[in-house]
Amino acid sequence: MGKLTGRVAIVTGASRGIGRAIALALAAEGAKVAVNYNSSEAAAQEVVDTIVANGGEAMPIRANVSQADEARRMVQEVIDRWGRVDILVNNAGITRDRTLRKLTDEDWSTVIQNNLNSVYYCTTAVMQTMMEQKYGRIINISSFVGQAGNFGQANYAASKGGIIAFTKTAALELAKYNITVNALAPGFTVTDMLAKVPEQIQEQIKARIPMGRFGLPEEIAKAVVFLAADGDYITGQQINVNGGVYM
Repeated sequence: MGKLTGRVAIVTGASRGIGRAIALALAAEGAKVAVNYNSSEAAAQEVVDTIVANGGEAMPIRANVSQADEARRMVQEVIDRWGRVDILVNNAGITRDRTLRKLTDEDWSTVIQNNLNSVYYCTTAVMQTMMEQKYGRIINISSFVGQAGNFGQANYAASKGGIIAFTKTAALELAKYNITVNALAPGFTVTDMLAKVPEQIQEQIKARIPMGRFGLPEEIAKAVVFLAADGDYITGQQINVNGGVYM
């Protein structure tokens, strides 16, 4: 039996990258996993198939979590199937990188809606069932950019910094129900998003990282599993998994 046997998890944005690694890691510890996606149906199904092939249980679930009604429908569908939600990982996010001089109102609002508002929608959707269970583990994927800022990412930084602030308030309000709420702040991580950066720029970024390399999605996933399985007395915290790029 794994550390999370009998638990039910929802991972948003779980069809690829960090979300995919988190879904696989939670399933490896025995959790039933709802693999959320918005448009990448085939990729989400591949994650589910991988979990099932390894003896786990999973379901793909389409929802645009930047929309309140879809986020809440997603949670209800998981409860209807498995009867509970124990772990929520708010991972879904996008970028629309431009300097402030070039940033449009749409660039700003789209990133805030997808990255920050989705955390609120999904958290409030699972909150009631977790309160009734007297158990819940909510893990929000922020970013070191929300702590340190980053050139050309005012919208992204604001959304990720907002996640950290939201995490602290939610942790205060939900602690008495045995619900912990924490944020992970990854550094530069090997994902499709990073792969789009020109190689020369990647080398410049890597030179800023004390450990001299990018993080792996699996390393972020290990921290999520720790908080979900062993972090019973940890709440309202931001845990940096960033190779030392921000201290």
